[in-house]
Amino acid sequence: MADNLPSEFDVVVIGTGLPESIIAAACARSGQRVLHVDSRNYYGGNWASFSFSGLLSWIKENQQNTDISDECEDWRKLILENEEVISLDKKDKTIQHVEAFCFGDQDSAEDVEEAGALPRLPVVGASGAEEVAQEPEKECPPVESAVPGAENCEPEKATSTDPASAVEGNDTEINSGSESPHNAALDESALELGKTEAAPSEISAQEPKKITYSQIVREGRRFNIDLVSKLLYSRGLLIELLIKSNVSRYAEFKNATRILAFREGKVEQVPCSRADVFNSKQLAMVEKRMLMKFLTFCLEYEQHPDEYQDYENSTFAEFLRTRKLTPSLQHFILHSIAMVSETACSTPEGLQATRKFLQCLGRYGNTPFLFPLYGQGEIPQCFCRMCAVFGGIYCLRHPVQCLVVDKESGRCKAIIDHFGQRISANYFIVEDSYLSESVCTNVCYRQISRAVLITDQSVLKTDSEQQVSILTVPPLDLGQPAVCVIELCSSTMTCMKDTYLVHLTCPSTKTAREDLEPVVQKLFYLNAETEKETENEELGKPRVLWAVYFNMRDSSGIDRNSYSGLPSNVYVCSGPDSALGNDCAVKQAETIFQEMFPAEEFCPAPPNPEDIIYDEEEIASEESEFNNSPEAKPEPSPEESSSRGSTAVKEHIEE
Repeated sequence: MADNLPSEFDVVVIGTGLPESIIAAACARSGQRVLHVDSRNYYGGNWASFSFSGLLSWIKENQQNTDISDECEDWRKLILENEEVISLDKKDKTIQHVEAFCFGDQDSAEDVEEAGALPRLPVVGASGAEEVAQEPEKECPPVESAVPGAENCEPEKATSTDPASAVEGNDTEINSGSESPHNAALDESALELGKTEAAPSEISAQEPKKITYSQIVREGRRFNIDLVSKLLYSRGLLIELLIKSNVSRYAEFKNATRILAFREGKVEQVPCSRADVFNSKQLAMVEKRMLMKFLTFCLEYEQHPDEYQDYENSTFAEFLRTRKLTPSLQHFILHSIAMVSETACSTPEGLQATRKFLQCLGRYGNTPFLFPLYGQGEIPQCFCRMCAVFGGIYCLRHPVQCLVVDKESGRCKAIIDHFGQRISANYFIVEDSYLSESVCTNVCYRQISRAVLITDQSVLKTDSEQQVSILTVPPLDLGQPAVCVIELCSSTMTCMKDTYLVHLTCPSTKTAREDLEPVVQKLFYLNAETEKETENEELGKPRVLWAVYFNMRDSSGIDRNSYSGLPSNVYVCSGPDSALGNDCAVKQAETIFQEMFPAEEFCPAPPNPEDIIYDEEEIASEESEFNNSPEAKPEPSPEESSSRGSTAVKEHIEE
């Protein structure tokens, strides 16, 4: 397949994470020839989403320490005398300390197959014994001109590998705004609360159903489990980019319905909007007035510097204590509205975070956040789809051996892939995880602690089961970070009915399990023993059915000069950071694009098909062809067909 690839491009992008995908889309939109490759067999890298069986395969892969051998041993023959190479890693080392736990009868699910999956076929292994073949949907071959989602290792989302049919052929994964009545494609005038509902709210006063591990395996395709847990601020940079570029038409979104707080061992809902504040039964009237007065000040704090400038060097928590706020209000503002550190956040940073929260309220609902249906992993695929529509070529399962650097100029000239093909380009984008240890010698990485839980009920029961909740748990011990908890219901298309998907995230101080398990024990019931079910019901805690912990590398905010021997036309994209939003990825993508193409606009909207103007001569010729009988018309020559098919496309500018 590699022999069929062109040998020259304008931009080569290695890795399909969110920053790389945005850059690829922006480059293709500006008319650049883009090759976008990834050694993985799925889109998104550490931004990806998996079905349950896909996540089990990912866990197994990251628990094994296997080296990947070179398919082509003689690729060094392609290196000239005046050239040198920068080798790239073939093994992803960004995930560590992966630990998975099943709190049910795992043996009962041994012979259970995923609903809708193709049957497993016995194959003969190297030892001669029969082995079970991997599920066909996980064996996604690389596609040269592919549509994001076609290689998501889930047949229900993989309906086409043709870029032209991509926008229409995948209504499960990404829906066009004109195709789905429930689409929430972020039209500035159309998106309202409730339009993003993928399923009606279900109100039930019954006890939670007993969910077994075999049911989770059987309904594994109902799950879309994110490796990184984030929400979209309704006025954040990613939402603005989705609207501006019209990429929003490829995705659907659901409002986060409530903000929660964990205080004095209890989970309670935080009033955010003016209506929520005055309808709240947990706040006294005096507290309501205090809260509204302070929030109003935060919206205009820059106009009143005299009220906070004496505390610029103090923490935001100390500043809140001077504002005559009750302890409960201070807790709500610090942990659930500003969502900042109690010990490390300065007063200006806290005020800015509070204002950002308040400015995002009311745009699309009663909270500032949106969540993409089918998971965060949809967003990189949306930008990959835009790139493919504008001619980008995609190859998954396509490792790159090295970057080829000219010794004289110090610029990167080409890549050599694992098939031994040399591909030239002007610019190269590389995701941080592909860089070898020799390049990253001086780089100091941070780590993110992650946990994903499947539970049987919500952390805060209400009449409606379909809630998307965000909860910040304050540090349980001195020196520990706060933990961000995002709970997703089945209408987000990320879990099966009667279950919840819970994501926990915090900056790492130890292993993910050591960082997060104390919080999990505070909020959930872990013991699966039958004799303790009565105690569990009395506690009223949700029961954890399955859990996984892992540490993920945080490569954000690293200075380019920290990388050793990096050519000037090679740009490094970081993986996910620990922040709740996606601003870091968008800023990075725009900065890199502007450095490469300073005269080009970053991700402009594609031309509206209704605004395309055709030449009058061509319209007349097409009308005459339409009126002629097919039987009487001779076969056109290739030259005639080519000239007929070419149109002068102009962007229509209304006076």
